[in-house]
Amino acid sequence: MAVKDRDRFSTATRLRLFGEQTAARVYRSQTRRQARRSRLTGRAALLALVLCSLVVALAYPIRQYVAQRADIAEQERKLAEAREQTERLRDSKARWRDPAYVERQARERLHMVRPGEVGYTVVDPSAGRERPTEPGAADRAWYSNLFDGVDKADRRAADDTDAP
Repeated sequence: MAVKDRDRFSTATRLRLFGEQTAARVYRSQTRRQARRSRLTGRAALLALVLCSLVVALAYPIRQYVAQRADIAEQERKLAEAREQTERLRDSKARWRDPAYVERQARERLHMVRPGEVGYTVVDPSAGRERPTEPGAADRAWYSNLFDGVDKADRRAADDTDAP
């Protein structure tokens, strides 16, 4: 046993044992790193798969949400325009209830005069040279234009009811 004890404490033996222990530690740490790497790679692949699944699963609902928000904004804009139009029409209706406004419009648009008044039409001499050869709405009497407008509206109403 004395030889074994001496071998055990010799420098060469100690260096050899130290080298074997070091090699074993290095091998174990490489194995652990490889195991860790393969585990991380598997985890990373699983994580990537889960993320891709979430993206695919959420893409359509998010697209629908964005589209619906755009539709809501468009409908709100149309509602605001309709409210403005309604307000303008209410103002116009209120104006037409005023007899003075109605009389003024009849005088301007239909060239009407009160009984006892004399109506004058001023003709521009230069306008006669530029007149087309076909008689237009300005060349006819006001009542002809009025009845033509009623006839056109009646034809449009008839066309609208005939259409499916």
